[in-house]
Amino acid sequence: MLKGLYTAYTGMVNEQNRMDVITNNLANANTNGYKKEGATSQAFNDVLAYKLKDMTEAPGTAKILGVNNPGVKIGEGYTDYSQGPMKSTGNTFDLALSGDGFFTISYLNKNGDASLKYTRDGSFTLNAQGYLVTHDGDYVVAENGGRIQLDPLQDVVIDSKGNIRQGDAVVNQIRIRDFENYDYLEKFGENLYQPVEGGTPVESDAKVYQGYLETANISVVTEMVNMINISRAYETGQKVIQTYDGSLEIAVNQLGKL
Repeated sequence: MLKGLYTAYTGMVNEQNRMDVITNNLANANTNGYKKEGATSQAFNDVLAYKLKDMTEAPGTAKILGVNNPGVKIGEGYTDYSQGPMKSTGNTFDLALSGDGFFTISYLNKNGDASLKYTRDGSFTLNAQGYLVTHDGDYVVAENGGRIQLDPLQDVVIDSKGNIRQGDAVVNQIRIRDFENYDYLEKFGENLYQPVEGGTPVESDAKVYQGYLETANISVVTEMVNMINISRAYETGQKVIQTYDGSLEIAVNQLGKL
């Protein structure tokens, strides 16, 4: 068996997976609060070494390595939760967070079931009933767990702790939560997140800035450079396969002749 063919093939599949991740990042370069994603990979010798050191089986017994697949194994994807740059909009209901934390959103699905989601996208607005909602119409959750209804005829001032003032009174407060371990968060759509089993929201020290929005934390230039590197790595795999194909052709059509 020509293992080099499978090594080149798995390398090309891995580069295609990386390309898919990068193109998704670039597609969301203008999405408020978007957090870039990345992809990992594992070499065969790393996986082999890990299995050889596995002591879960009885000592002294033969270790079952499974199918011998040389080349690259696609690893896990990950999300970079670092803060993105802020841009000034001057809009009353545009909010940005500085620090670790998320706005809490009451998401309504097609069946009418509500569930809590979390986002860094603070491009909010008031609907016809005066409720503070996202651009998709989902309600922003207050600290007390309810909805936030405001008087559209009065000025709104939101301080760094998320307190909402109208006139001389604090009329409500935006709920901001964080998570101790972001491994228990998963993406839901473009810029919403939901906790998986084991993810528990905790208090957040993030500060709220009124009139600002957090942009995506990706560098378009860096992603384009990575895309070029991936394209070259993919082409290298193609050349390896073409070389093997040429060698096989010679072996079959020339060396095989009597």
